[in-house]
Amino acid sequence: MRYIGDELYYVGYSDRKIKLFENYIPLNFGVSYNSYLIVDNKTCLLDTVDFSVVREFISDVKVALNGKKLDYLIVNHMEPDHAASILEVVKEFKDVKIVTNAYVLKLLNQFFDYNFNDITIIVKENDTINLGKHELTFITAPFVHWPEVMFTYDKNFKTLFSADAFGSFGALSGNLFYDEVDDPTYFMEARRYYTNIVGKYGKQVVNAYLKIKDLDIKMICPLHSYLWRKDFNLLIDKYVKWATYEAEAKEVILIYASMYGNTEKAAMLLADELANKGLKNIKCYDVSNVDETYLIGEIFRVSHIVFLSPTYNANLYPRIKALVDQMQVLDVKNKTFALVENSTWAPRANSLLEEELNKLKDINIIKTKVSIKSALKEDTSLDVKGLASLIAESILK
Repeated sequence: MRYIGDELYYVGYSDRKIKLFENYIPLNFGVSYNSYLIVDNKTCLLDTVDFSVVREFISDVKVALNGKKLDYLIVNHMEPDHAASILEVVKEFKDVKIVTNAYVLKLLNQFFDYNFNDITIIVKENDTINLGKHELTFITAPFVHWPEVMFTYDKNFKTLFSADAFGSFGALSGNLFYDEVDDPTYFMEARRYYTNIVGKYGKQVVNAYLKIKDLDIKMICPLHSYLWRKDFNLLIDKYVKWATYEAEAKEVILIYASMYGNTEKAAMLLADELANKGLKNIKCYDVSNVDETYLIGEIFRVSHIVFLSPTYNANLYPRIKALVDQMQVLDVKNKTFALVENSTWAPRANSLLEEELNKLKDINIIKTKVSIKSALKEDTSLDVKGLASLIAESILK
């Protein structure tokens, strides 16, 4: 529990034991569950935490209240990593009223065997509640990233409680604010968080941004990771790029699958040739050894992607296929692709990849493709070098 100032307390928790977020996204740096408490004439808790830390959470809320009753619990988002402790709050603080929208109330009654109707105050877009010094306004933000999501804006203290927007993976270590740390992993993890969880809903994220872009904001309090009180342009610029599917960098990544090293050799040759052409920050990823959530983050980040895949059982290599399927789910767009296949008797990977990639919107596939038979030879090495020239031309033009 930390006092932030202006009657606002941080009552969230960091989890370093959890290995998978939503039971599939690897967490190398843990995750935080952020919750906030305003102790004004009226007291107000904004969201709760994962059930794994509910006991500590309730204890800290009681300490921060210092004998006062809890008047309101605002529920901005119903995903269980933030909402699983709601019933425990209701049981502990008998007089609490839940403040939320009609969709959240529906989900409350779905998630819990409890009738919340009589203790819930339904709010709509731009409705307000007054706590004393703090006046809170509600802003709907559907599909950022669930349909019920809303933001809460503290008009008098210029604080935006942004639900899952502007969040990231990563546990907190004492420092609550981004400006207090030099964290080289932050934007990688924020990108991975956004692209894999919210990435499909770029249009809705833009709509939500348009609602808040003219607000006077002095602090952003998301439900995961650091709070922000300065340099908002660093954060907003990234989010706008991700939401509009604009590459952060005009760079290339190579994603390859290689069963016995021959396709990997082609990838390394291509990377060398791209470097010889003057390209910088080239990245190579073995799809069998890098989790797809990292690859999705990188695909959003760059402008150009090369897939190098063997044909496997007359189909795409399974992990390449799974990655492309996820790209379709997340509505990846505005990318340029180049293709290299390897096959011993039935070359199909390039044609299958082209078919799948063409299901994406606003993409370009470099027309020249390379087809290797089993292993690189002089002729196919020249083909790889020729493809490097076309990729470099596309990036450097």
